Amino acid sequence: MNILRTTSTRRLIAGAAVSVAIVAGGVVGAMAASGGGTPPPDKPLAAAIHDSLAAPKPTAITARVHFTNNLISTGALPIGSPLLTGASGRLWFSGDRLRLELQSDTGDAQISVDNGQLTVYDASSNTVYKAQIATKADTATAGTDTTHGVPTIDEITSALSKLAQQATLSGAQPTTQAGEPMYNVSVTPKHDAGLLGQVEVGWDAANGIPLHVSISAAGSSSPVLALDVTDISFGSVDSSALSITAPAGAKVVDLGSLGGNGSGTAGSPGHSVTEGLTAVSAAVPFTLKAPDTLVGLPRTGVRLISDGKDPSALVTYGKGLGAIAVVERAAGTQSKDNPLASLPSVSIDGATGRELPTALGTLVTVERGGVSYTLVGSLPPSAAETALRAVLA
Repeated sequence: MNILRTTSTRRLIAGAAVSVAIVAGGVVGAMAASGGGTPPPDKPLAAAIHDSLAAPKPTAITARVHFTNNLISTGALPIGSPLLTGASGRLWFSGDRLRLELQSDTGDAQISVDNGQLTVYDASSNTVYKAQIATKADTATAGTDTTHGVPTIDEITSALSKLAQQATLSGAQPTTQAGEPMYNVSVTPKHDAGLLGQVEVGWDAANGIPLHVSISAAGSSSPVLALDVTDISFGSVDSSALSITAPAGAKVVDLGSLGGNGSGTAGSPGHSVTEGLTAVSAAVPFTLKAPDTLVGLPRTGVRLISDGKDPSALVTYGKGLGAIAVVERAAGTQSKDNPLASLPSVSIDGATGRELPTALGTLVTVERGGVSYTLVGSLPPSAAETALRAVLA
């Protein structure tokens, strides 16, 4: 939830980049030799997953991809980037290195991951963003840990049974994509999912590569976010294809650690975590508003999210994907380039707030009595505004 404290243009772009990088990393995380172009045979879902995970893994691939991003309406933000609007591009992977290049009418973007270091170059702003998403020790351990083998079919079946209590699974549907035999499965939450409708994952039946990942909103069959492999080949990749070279004069922004273990953050090694209504109320320099319930959801947590300079509070209501989070901090601590100031205005009990509606949820923020309140939840704008008014009551 640290991102809620410092939402800015760079955080929005970096957050989108991390999302794409995670999906892209999954796309190349379980690779093997290329298969044919006909649908694979019918299999139970557990067997299809097991056989794909057990397949041998090559060391490198080159692929063409298409990234769909309909999360935020066009014009809702005063920035244009293929990470926020969607684009087509190319992907290279070898060893522990990955590079994704996207091209669109709004400009190009490049993402690379190298030994836990994330680098993003956004051509629309001529800016390079750097962040640590894993430590060298983490990546070294990941490369040498051989204690975890492929789960058995019984273990996978047990895990799927637990998941089926919370969601409806389609089973492994045989199809093809990018010339590869593919199994596709859809997962639809049964309850407490907010605006999330369905998640789909399709993987190469011969080797386990995810060839399709998509997320749709409730009531819609069109994806809000999707990454599709449209062409793929296996073999060596030149090291030059895995590096980003930004133009001279590009602005460099260091985002620090995005993994939640940054120095000085509550909860990081050597720092205690302050939780509970009484303790957090005493730690912040303003009167904390944390009603017992919010629009029918019980309060489930109160936590200090201070970085050592500006004590802030995170109050959560409900659980799961339908939960609501409220961040409270002293007004005036936000960055001067905070893009929320450019969002459409909304009236919250006579105060002018700002709102970012998306297909999967809403962010609404307002200042009242020297305190800034930011509410985020997987709910429509009108419900988010009602919830924020209840906080201020």
